[in-house]
Amino acid sequence: MSFPTPKPGLVVRYSYLWRSDHLRGQEEGVKDRPCAVLLAVTNEDGEVNVLVLPITHTPPANLADAVEIPAATKRRLGLDDERSWIVLTESNRFKWPGPDLRPAKSGDASSVAYGELPSDLFKKMKGKWLARIDAHRSIVPRSE
Repeated sequence: MSFPTPKPGLVVRYSYLWRSDHLRGQEEGVKDRPCAVLLAVTNEDGEVNVLVLPITHTPPANLADAVEIPAATKRRLGLDDERSWIVLTESNRFKWPGPDLRPAKSGDASSVAYGELPSDLFKKMKGKWLARIDAHRSIVPRSE
């Protein structure tokens, strides 16, 4: 099978590299986690570049820095029952599909996707991200 088409709102399984780990010289994420695709842009060469935001169980110190995912959405995506937040202050950028996407089922590239965020939740995430555009946001480039 092939990888799904990346589009804003898609939640994927990805080996996310936190900015703090990147600054310490790490090149690989420590664990696979769900991440929300914020942007998917095709360049003039036909390559698709995506920007993903990490999803974590750690509550944000500042509520403006994250968006909580409702329990019903987590269930629909097949995620666990713990509270989770989409972090808005950092992201990873990579060429799709990239080596850091992780299939949930071995040999099934389409299983990198959990599903899509509801449009209202995506709009909230995007709006809060745009409102924080000048904040301490960090983009970590991957698989360049």
